[in-house]
Amino acid sequence: MSSFDDREKAFEAKFQHDQEMQFRIQNRRNKLLGLWAADLLGLKGDEADAYAKQVVIADFDEPGDADVFRKVFGDLTGKSVDVSEHRVRRQMEELLDTARQQIMTETGT
Repeated sequence: MSSFDDREKAFEAKFQHDQEMQFRIQNRRNKLLGLWAADLLGLKGDEADAYAKQVVIADFDEPGDADVFRKVFGDLTGKSVDVSEHRVRRQMEELLDTARQQIMTETGT
């Protein structure tokens, strides 16, 4: 195998690894966001965990974060929780950082 082929395979492996890490980080962020929203909704225990899973699943509706935002913001406002769009988006950003740190710690990278 040539040096070029080795480099190409290394780049492909790194790309795949980076994509997998981003997927895990996004899923973790969505779970944390679901737990945060569940708390605001007054859900505890298994109900909170089930809601967090619904938020994770909502991310598969379309690319990007819009589907997750719509789910969480819609559920909160639907239950008359006093929360702004800005607050939910800011929480999403903060939890993305938290999720990244958690995943990096877990994987040792």
